[in-house]
Amino acid sequence: MKTRIAELRKQHKLSQEELGLAVGVTRQTITSLEVGKYTASLILAYKIARHFGLTIEEVFDFSELEEE
Repeated sequence: MKTRIAELRKQHKLSQEELGLAVGVTRQTITSLEVGKYTASLILAYKIARHFGLTIEEVFDFSELEEE
């Protein structure tokens, strides 16, 4: 799944570690989300979106799932 996490994190001048601490996960989890190796749970997706003041749909691209 594609995300805008890296883009948003850079816009807000946050490291992967800082974002992870803010939403309760490790830096490695943020890395995995950014490169598409891990799909966030609904709760984690909500926490990340809320951290940036956005909706889940504004952070995560669900278009690949809609094609299936």
